[in-house]
Amino acid sequence: MIQYTIKRLLLTIPTFFAISLIIFLVLNVAPGKPGAQSSGQGESTTGQEQKESYRIFKEQFNLDRPILLNTRFNLDTDEVREMLVVSNNLSGDQLAKERIQASDKLDDYGNYLVQHLVVLLDDPDPEIQRLAANQLRAASQSRFVNDRRGDAEAARLKNREIGKANDLVKTWAYTSEAPDAEKQATRQKWKDWYVENEEVYTYTGGEKVSIFFTDTRFYKYWDNLLHLDFGVSTVDRKPVLDTVLSKLKYSLSLTTTAVLLAYIIAVPTGIFSAVKQGKPIDSVITVLLFVMYSLPTFFTGTVLLKLLSEGDPVAWFPTGNFQSMDVGAMTVWQTSKDILWHLVLPIATYTSTALAALSRYARTGVIDVIRADYIRTARAKGLSEPVVILKHAVRNGMIPVLTLLGGLLPTLVAGSVVIEVIFNIPGMGQFLFSSINLRDYNAVMAVLLASSSLALMGILLSDLSYALVDPRISFD
Repeated sequence: MIQYTIKRLLLTIPTFFAISLIIFLVLNVAPGKPGAQSSGQGESTTGQEQKESYRIFKEQFNLDRPILLNTRFNLDTDEVREMLVVSNNLSGDQLAKERIQASDKLDDYGNYLVQHLVVLLDDPDPEIQRLAANQLRAASQSRFVNDRRGDAEAARLKNREIGKANDLVKTWAYTSEAPDAEKQATRQKWKDWYVENEEVYTYTGGEKVSIFFTDTRFYKYWDNLLHLDFGVSTVDRKPVLDTVLSKLKYSLSLTTTAVLLAYIIAVPTGIFSAVKQGKPIDSVITVLLFVMYSLPTFFTGTVLLKLLSEGDPVAWFPTGNFQSMDVGAMTVWQTSKDILWHLVLPIATYTSTALAALSRYARTGVIDVIRADYIRTARAKGLSEPVVILKHAVRNGMIPVLTLLGGLLPTLVAGSVVIEVIFNIPGMGQFLFSSINLRDYNAVMAVLLASSSLALMGILLSDLSYALVDPRISFD
């Protein structure tokens, strides 16, 4: 079994990588721009300032990089010139969508434009010369280094130097009405600057290969992930891992209790129903469980809230939240009772669906085992019916239930989105829901990767537990 376990653990590494790749691709190709609405600095922010703020925002979260593979080093000057023409509508017939797309490309391509923009400073069209000089202000900006890893003080000092260099070139632009001498002087500044920094913006064959794979969003994300850095939220700029850990206690309180309660009730119910197969009590249990299973979670939760917490007909339970507002003035015992009282309806909602499914699987598993030859042999040996059922049938009939346990494990961390939203519980489920709405990619990735990891571990634990309940199963 040890050898089998090691093989399975090794297999989880490429599986986890593949899962992270799929989730990352889905999130990044989805429509919408993370942080676009929060990039301004207030009502007095100008359009140019807001655009610059969003450009910096995208750099901080690597949203200006290609998703998986980077071929931007293959740009040619004609492509860059066309982007300038389209984004500024120099031909006069460009659609707004085309202008926005071209402008976004210019912002995202960044440093890869520099060598081509310098060439365009000598373009025959004076307007292209002006646009190239103006675009160089953004394209020449150096990226700030990550100060969340390593020596934070050294990173801050380095970022100060980068900031000074970036601020210097931001002033090198001119308008169409500027004197020819000013235009010429500005273009010459850029040419002199490029001579000093040319090696930074031209790439060797080896550098191109490295850029192709490493200068991408996915690579940067995994580089951070290997250092247990799940990134910073695009909404509140706080480390995602800290937020996830702060939400964990709410989801664990709900889901752990509900899963344990579901198993405690479902397994005996399924066994009892299997023993009483074909009898009226079995039919009644079957109908009740199918009704419970058919009711969606949001419906059950809403009905319980309406009947038991809103005064119609009674108001026994709170309408939501994890605890009362005045919990700070309570003792430990009072706080525990208050939290438990708030969780009664969420746990009942969660348990109802899980209970129905688990009991059906337990019933089916036991019925299949009861018909086996070794059960008839046990009865023929004179063993009592309780011993036959509990010692022989139940143990081997729990394989379907153990399989489901592996699937339930991820919910212990990821929480139940529907239940936490309905009852306003600030756990992982509600956090995931709000993060999706706000396109907070780092937060969504953190929750889904944690859930995926537990799913892989749950499947492994389920497989290993088969040998514990059924002696006929061996992994040797």
